[in-house]
Amino acid sequence: MKKLSLILLALALVGSFFYFDLNQLLTLDGLKNGLSDFEQQRQAEPLLSGGLFLLAYIVMAALSLPGAAIMTLAAGALFGLGWGTLIASFASSIGATLAFLASRYLLQDTVQKRFGERLQAINDGVRQDGAFYLFTLRLVPVFPFFLINLLMGLTPVRAATFYGVSQLGMLAGTAVYVNAGTQLSQLQSLSGILSPSLILSFALLGLFPLLAKKLLAVIKARRVYDGYKKPRHFDRNLIVIGAGAGGLVSAYIAAAVKAKVTLIEANKMGGDCLNYGCVPSKALIKSAKVAHQIRHAEHYGLTAETPATDVPRFSFRTIMARVHQVIQAIEPHDSVERYTKLGVEVMQGYAKLIDPWTVEIRRPSSTGGEDEVQHLTSRSVIIATGARPTIPDIPGLNEVGYVTSDTLWDTFAQLDQAPKRLVVLGGGPIGCELAQSFARLGSQVTQIERGPRILAREDEDVSTLAADSLQQDGVTLLTHHRVVRCEQVETEAGVSKRIVLVAHDPAKPSQGTTEITLEFDQLLCAIGRSARLNGYGLENLNIETNRTLVTNEYLETLYPNIFAAGDVVGPYQFTHVAAHQAWYAAVNALFGSFKKFRVDYRVIPATTFLDPEIARVGLNEQEAKAQGIDYEISQYNLDDLDRAITDGAAHGFVKVLTVPGKDRILGVTIVGEHGGDLLAEFVLAMKHNLGLNKVLGTIHAYPTWAEANKYVAGEWKRAHAPERVLAWLERYHNWRRGNA
Repeated sequence: MKKLSLILLALALVGSFFYFDLNQLLTLDGLKNGLSDFEQQRQAEPLLSGGLFLLAYIVMAALSLPGAAIMTLAAGALFGLGWGTLIASFASSIGATLAFLASRYLLQDTVQKRFGERLQAINDGVRQDGAFYLFTLRLVPVFPFFLINLLMGLTPVRAATFYGVSQLGMLAGTAVYVNAGTQLSQLQSLSGILSPSLILSFALLGLFPLLAKKLLAVIKARRVYDGYKKPRHFDRNLIVIGAGAGGLVSAYIAAAVKAKVTLIEANKMGGDCLNYGCVPSKALIKSAKVAHQIRHAEHYGLTAETPATDVPRFSFRTIMARVHQVIQAIEPHDSVERYTKLGVEVMQGYAKLIDPWTVEIRRPSSTGGEDEVQHLTSRSVIIATGARPTIPDIPGLNEVGYVTSDTLWDTFAQLDQAPKRLVVLGGGPIGCELAQSFARLGSQVTQIERGPRILAREDEDVSTLAADSLQQDGVTLLTHHRVVRCEQVETEAGVSKRIVLVAHDPAKPSQGTTEITLEFDQLLCAIGRSARLNGYGLENLNIETNRTLVTNEYLETLYPNIFAAGDVVGPYQFTHVAAHQAWYAAVNALFGSFKKFRVDYRVIPATTFLDPEIARVGLNEQEAKAQGIDYEISQYNLDDLDRAITDGAAHGFVKVLTVPGKDRILGVTIVGEHGGDLLAEFVLAMKHNLGLNKVLGTIHAYPTWAEANKYVAGEWKRAHAPERVLAWLERYHNWRRGNA
């Protein structure tokens, strides 16, 4: 109601201004004709005249009325160069700030909610350099005064900054117009005030703060190298530390553009994804899914070989052997041989930064003596050292022993059967995927999560569906539980057993805490992953770390020639994001002196490979609410999809968030079979600003899972059907049948 009242008041004042032809006073002829009357009043009441003029100028500027140039000329004509400049400067700045505040109060929330995602880059730029941009706009008087006021009100720039920069930035232009006003009788048109040469001078002056900022950035960048001697010649154009996804792609790009590049890896080529993460886990998930299908063969019209209560007959050792066979089959894609053929020099060893351009490579001696040490210099370095499993600080954990998502593959490969009793710590994607897989392979799995639900980053309905799926596979879920300690105890019969003491922290503290004891054969830590930061010389160079390696939007560290990519920098620990960052890191490292590219995180897909799969891109509901972004939901349930029914997997949904009243996609969540594959169409749509109407208008083959994407677009279209047009069409068809 307050906003509406303010809008009506502003409209009334603006309407009155034009209704009573006050705009005629704010023309060059009007000013000349009325100057004598104004001058008499000023001589009679100088203070009152000055105050009224100041107030009138402020009101005119606040209401964004045309005539700022005329008012500034009038200030010079009435009050002279000194007082005229002072009055016009303060009046224009105060009025501009009032217009700025009105725009912010009336429009900012609406605009940011509606276009927040598209404005993200502008908002970030204004937060960082808003004062410089505004100063440039104010110095060049060809930019519309009122438009700058209104548009800046929609940005995050502080009001105090806006006022101060406006006061200073407009001073030169104000003085020029005030000076022209002192010679009003000789002035024939406003165009005579600003000659092309004067406009060019202002433009150059406007560029000065931006050029000065760039110069300061260069000086600051060079200052970090104080105390280091830069080599005159370099051994390499680029050195990449770490041969995971980020490092491999970085090295490949450098070799592709004929740069001399060295890739250094201390362990296995392919990094965590190939050897410990994505590849082995997906191989295990597939075997576990087949075992699940065999157990439930009757669901597909078949007869199970074993009773439904038993685990299908298989060799766990053979399953784990297959996991390693899959790794070996994919290894050539990331091998030393392949990358050597691509033009990358691959070195095995431990890399450490000695100075911003020098990397030490240390490797065990082939003769068994002291380590072999080599030093290489490079113009640029990319750190892509990845992450390792986070180990919780739990009393007794080291004594009872544990496995992680890295170590279980070798440890479990020695077992003849799946662990009888498996405790999984963590309710994130890794913990959930492995908990379900081992439950399907015969383990009694207990999964412990401190929070109120698993997969806490997903919407609550997604977490609920995932929890139901896990429980149907026999997983015991303990949410709101935390591990107190682990112990190895002996029974009265002298048998050693391992236990974990778990405390239940209820949602309501008044309910009290209860503790339970769980026996286990294996304990899997899956509470997350931490960036590998130690041992690479970062601390010696004072490169900032804060759980991850700190970089700017170009993936530069403290030193502009040292970059980072992948899990070591975050914020997303996905293989595809590491590869995505690698392009920016490599291109900026090799060509940043010409053009730098800000890394783009706007469209990041992610999939949790549970059964059913959970795939997402963009915002979900809880994120939209947290960010105050308005949205509409279109949802299609897969129990209505023909292909899902034929495959016996008719469960899950496709949920799309869109801008209210529009088909622009804000985010998509898919829960269902092949969810990760189905998501690709929406990733493409969001990347290229294609709405649901485009998805709906695309032919999808029948019967496929991909039809679900078209049907959810149809749900949006149905909800936005033009009811009035349809009513007229119904009348038209009635008329065509001869019915009145």
